[in-house]
Amino acid sequence: RLGLERADTAEKALTVIVDLLEKYGQGGNCMESNMVFTYHNSFLIADRKEAWVLETSGKYWAAEKVEGGVRNISNQLSITTKIDREHPELKEYAKSKGWWDGEKEFDFAATYSYVNTARMTTSRGRYCEGYKLLNKHKGSITSEIMMEILRDKESGINMEGGFMTTGSMVSVLPQQPNLPCIHFFTGTPDPAR
Repeated sequence: RLGLERADTAEKALTVIVDLLEKYGQGGNCMESNMVFTYHNSFLIADRKEAWVLETSGKYWAAEKVEGGVRNISNQLSITTKIDREHPELKEYAKSKGWWDGEKEFDFAATYSYVNTARMTTSRGRYCEGYKLLNKHKGSITSEIMMEILRDKESGINMEGGFMTTGSMVSVLPQQPNLPCIHFFTGTPDPAR
């Protein structure tokens, strides 16, 4: 929300978020119940001209500029070796912990995944299913198709049970500056309603 408030481009919003992350860190329970469950956040950040994926682990982060195709995030790290921006100590920290030897190509997801507490058993399935659904419509995705994908319970994208989807958003960002951007938000926690 602060990225939206303080920036007028996707890359500037990325900078706002990582500056806050480096200064304040992240944490806290992600559930209202008494069960302690925390995880590190990922973000899809887009404007009319470009899009970024930002993934975090503690105060460390990696960002990838989206050059085309489709991208999704779903409780797992997906940025591998194409890193366009990164925390200045990302690789050194991984070396100091013995997670990366400094010799082979650095892979953010492979190096930082096992320290992320969001290793839910369904995350890989949700991520893969989301990618399949997006890829099926690549080149012809409309707001209605996005809403349909976000409502999909079979894939696990629209979660129910112990962990539930609590809201969804679809944005239409035309590249032409004279056309308005349109944002759709769910009015209830379950996007299938």
